[in-house]
Amino acid sequence: MFGRGKKGSGLAAAIARLADAGTVAFGGVGLAGSLLPETEAYQRVAAAIAEQPDEVREQLHRLLSAGAPAGRVYAATLLEQLDPAAGRAAWTALRGDPAELPTMTGCVMGTTTVGEYAVERLTGA
Repeated sequence: MFGRGKKGSGLAAAIARLADAGTVAFGGVGLAGSLLPETEAYQRVAAAIAEQPDEVREQLHRLLSAGAPAGRVYAATLLEQLDPAAGRAAWTALRGDPAELPTMTGCVMGTTTVGEYAVERLTGA
């Protein structure tokens, strides 16, 4: 479902990882500051935006509708980087999403909902 062909195989693998992401973390976590596999995948997709913007956009739209809760948050965040208006539309669409969302910042783990996370992104909180 996610990804296409050889050219985008690295992108396809990263998108597939985000589709099943269990936690939102944008940097290192834990005492060692290790990167979660989903954080590494997020970084790979972010790097692909400049080289494959159309393919990335298509995959992010799929991820928004079919990804795990964390995957939807990663997709909206990446879409916002690619196209701020499309990102804002994605966050707006996610406002009512009640799915629970584990987050990690450093050593601090938290839980919110996708909808609450979206509202925070929309209001800049």
